Amino acid sequence: MHARHTVDCDVLPGFTAAYLRIAGDECAFIEAHTAHAVPRLMGELERRGRRPEDVRYVVVTHAHLDHAAGASALLARCPRATLLAHPRAARHLIDPTKLVKSATAVYGAERFAALYGVIEPIPEARVRVLEDGDAFELGGATLRVHHTAGHAKHHFIVDDPAVSSVYTGDTFGLVYPALQRGGVRFAFPSTSPTDFDAGEARRSIAKVLSLGETYACLTHFDAIRDLEEVATQLRVWIDRSEAWVEEGARSEAPTAALEATILGKLRAAMGTEAAARGLVLGAEDWALLETDITLNAQGLAFVADKTRTERAKKAAAAGA
Repeated sequence: MHARHTVDCDVLPGFTAAYLRIAGDECAFIEAHTAHAVPRLMGELERRGRRPEDVRYVVVTHAHLDHAAGASALLARCPRATLLAHPRAARHLIDPTKLVKSATAVYGAERFAALYGVIEPIPEARVRVLEDGDAFELGGATLRVHHTAGHAKHHFIVDDPAVSSVYTGDTFGLVYPALQRGGVRFAFPSTSPTDFDAGEARRSIAKVLSLGETYACLTHFDAIRDLEEVATQLRVWIDRSEAWVEEGARSEAPTAALEATILGKLRAAMGTEAAARGLVLGAEDWALLETDITLNAQGLAFVADKTRTERAKKAAAAGA
């Protein structure tokens, strides 16, 4: 028996997904979201007639908190499970001090707890690091990971041929159900801080397509079949984002001003792309998009500022 079930993890419907993968007598959760999602994940396991002891793996595509903050709480409920993660992600989940400290500095302790819950260190003995191309077995199925660094340097995707699916995390964009109206697809990438790399993002998209699976299972949100259409839209956005980064890198404006400029361009481009598809964005749509637009602008401004700083250092070194 092979099955894949989507679990809607977030308070906001259709925003963040995890996947319960059942293979024979074994199960895996792919993505963990936050500690607040654990009751939903365990509830799905129970609905499918499975026990916590049946969960062999908890897999996270990367260490961003909307994907991995719940990993420690989920492992605590699944006594036989092992965490599978990218090498760079694994070390931050074994010792989450830096993750917690940086996020708490941004949100404050109370808001952090409301968003993510408690993040405990995961014992190293319960963590397995997966290098590029490594495979793992689940109930007779072989799943394989591929490192995809376009969104984050600590990101991988998971190929699952037994159900013709690839779990893409944030490497294959965001496709919110609320914006898929009139049978028209609306997709865009995540360029959130701090690792956006246009070249790697393009290679990551190409890797997803090269696997030849029927479904791309996005964390934001759900399984999609029209991979070529989504890839086409993502490439347009990546080209545009790369151009904005280059403009910013050539500018002398402060980082905050760069971010504000890119934010305005992102909002305008969202409206243009939606209109081109006959999608009229209302107040609820813009509210749904606001967090991603803001984070995307922050990410692009960060890369632009980093690029110009590095160029200035090289120029100074060459003139020394």
